[in-house]
Amino acid sequence: MICFCLNQALAGGMRLPRFSSTIVPALLLAQTCVLLFLVSRQGTPSSAGREEHVHVLILSSWRSGSSFVGQLFSQHPDVFYLMEPAWHVWSALSQGSAPALHMAVRDLVRSVFLCDMDVFDAYLPWRRNLSDLFQWAVSRALCSPPACSAFGRDDISSEAVCKPLCARRPFRLAGEACRSYSHVVLKEVRFFNLQVLYPLLSDPALNLRIVHLVRDPRAVLRSREQTAKALARDNGIVLGTNGTWVVADPGLRVVSEVCRSHVRIAEAALRKPPPFLRGRYRLVRFEDLARDPLAEIRALYAFTGLSLTPKLQTWIHNITHGSGPGARREAFKTTSRDALNVSQAWRHALPFAKIHRVQELCAGALQLLGYQPVSSEREQRDLAVDLVLPRGTDSFKWAPSSSTNAQP
Repeated sequence: MICFCLNQALAGGMRLPRFSSTIVPALLLAQTCVLLFLVSRQGTPSSAGREEHVHVLILSSWRSGSSFVGQLFSQHPDVFYLMEPAWHVWSALSQGSAPALHMAVRDLVRSVFLCDMDVFDAYLPWRRNLSDLFQWAVSRALCSPPACSAFGRDDISSEAVCKPLCARRPFRLAGEACRSYSHVVLKEVRFFNLQVLYPLLSDPALNLRIVHLVRDPRAVLRSREQTAKALARDNGIVLGTNGTWVVADPGLRVVSEVCRSHVRIAEAALRKPPPFLRGRYRLVRFEDLARDPLAEIRALYAFTGLSLTPKLQTWIHNITHGSGPGARREAFKTTSRDALNVSQAWRHALPFAKIHRVQELCAGALQLLGYQPVSSEREQRDLAVDLVLPRGTDSFKWAPSSSTNAQP
């Protein structure tokens, strides 16, 4: 609770003051030191107790298909899911930079994994409902008992139905619901390296799995351009503009930083992984999900200790075999679309000059993650040319200890 009190002090009660660039990192460092102290005093619980709950972090970036993957977990009857709880941290501390806010984001994520929703005291009104949580209605768990009765646990929930029925339910029910599930799954786009998560991976109170979702940077750019205004504040934090929102990014600085972050995370996990990462990391390409959804989802569920139910299998088939790429107004929603069409839409929508620039900025990511560059507009438009390179059986899983001496 000490670190949460620091969160409250950081928030200044109901309103957050403006902090200097030196005070915010100092407070966040103090918060993290207290967290690590508390973890060190907890001791190691029995393996039986630890295995009762599984914690899954979907680690991705904006416009990479993470909302879709989040729903694959959210609709599972054994899962309590929240979409981007750290949105509240970035919203409250928007003058900070992404690295400066890493510790606050990590500490909030840890608390939510443990179903301790008091961590939101620093970021939400004192009198609050479920609807005060960011994108709360996309969580099937918050639309079904014990949080609400709009849907049963085995139902496929609908955001449109849930909102009017459950919006005014007491916030305390989020923690109660969380504690009633075997799996707690969080989707986050606000981590830019893997090292900041090492304390969570070695935390005896957590049983953490990381699903690292990536997407072709060229497709990411096309999707970002459709939602530029909605990403303006986050762009500013990524670029460290001290609170200035960034709508236009002609230099593609944000895309470049996102590419670098995926490379940092994947290299840390696959090339020189620490021992505590064994069996806890899986890299998933959105394009592979689009091409063979059920096979990829079965593998994801197996990795996280879940099974695919017949109802989920039918729902997944339906939402990945719709018509077209989806309307622009549905950019942040999971609706029925042609998943393969979505994954290839950039090849007709972007000019080659822009594609060429992305390939220059993200050359390392393209190579590491298995995406083929194009050398001409004709090659870009030719859908018979496959730009998603095949992967080996173990290409994107945790690397065994014998690889720790391999050079990047």
